[in-house]
Amino acid sequence: MSKIKKYIYITIGLIAFVLGSIGVIIPILPTTPFLLLASFCFARGSDKFNNWFKGTKLYKKHLESFVNERAMTLKQKICILAFADTMIAIPLFLVDVMAMRVVLIMVIVFKLYYFTFKIKTIKPSIQSFED
Repeated sequence: MSKIKKYIYITIGLIAFVLGSIGVIIPILPTTPFLLLASFCFARGSDKFNNWFKGTKLYKKHLESFVNERAMTLKQKICILAFADTMIAIPLFLVDVMAMRVVLIMVIVFKLYYFTFKIKTIKPSIQSFED
């Protein structure tokens, strides 16, 4: 992989990490999607950043259960779905092409199906309330 691609992945990962960190403080901004993006980018961009990220409290608190068990808390699922639905709703209302609206609705339905039936729902750990 070229150095430029690695730097792009690392930069996007750092931006996503910062946005995910802000999402911990500001409930309107979702944490998990940004941390998932950061994890993906760090894994592609740098072993050093990937190892650092996996050692952070944010990773352990918000992503570790998903990565290890393919499971999320109900709150995490709702935050991700609400954020994604909001992003999909914008073009859904702005586009006048019926075929595109149907595709967007199918994406919403598939996403809801996937989060409901394919990702296990777990209870929040006691540790998450202490941090």
